[in-house]
Amino acid sequence: MAAKGTRATDELRRAGIPHRLHEYLSPERHGGERDERPSYGLDAAAALGVDPGRIYKTLVAAVDDRLAVAIVPVDQQLDLKALADAVGGRKAALADPAMAERATGYVVGGISPIGQRRRLPTVLDAGASALDTIYVSAGRRGLQIELAPADLVRATGATVATISREG
Repeated sequence: MAAKGTRATDELRRAGIPHRLHEYLSPERHGGERDERPSYGLDAAAALGVDPGRIYKTLVAAVDDRLAVAIVPVDQQLDLKALADAVGGRKAALADPAMAERATGYVVGGISPIGQRRRLPTVLDAGASALDTIYVSAGRRGLQIELAPADLVRATGATVATISREG
């Protein structure tokens, strides 16, 4: 499969941020069974043979009526209270998927923290700092970007805080 560029990969290239692309067949594309709540990140980990603790999902949340982005490992859950604290808010809830798609310009399951339609306050889980590289969506299902956590922070303007918990 030949990986096509996305807004995320274009932004990384323009900024001179080193990264690697990893393409894989997502279950929707090859007819795999889906449950009610698909786990695109766990699908990516399995398809790429990567520890799920290195694959990070991008979640959009409403914090006190404004949107924010959380980047957490796919094998963990987002701690909404910790996210609210990290962005100076009081209360957070996951955003409606359609709202997340409109704000980011990406589809659910392919929302990248990089190259979003408008830059939202972004928080990367602190656990990423212990890893040499992590994987995040490149802006479409079936395509992941591997890069250093510090480079992700630079590309997104993210703050780093503990925002995940065991699920």
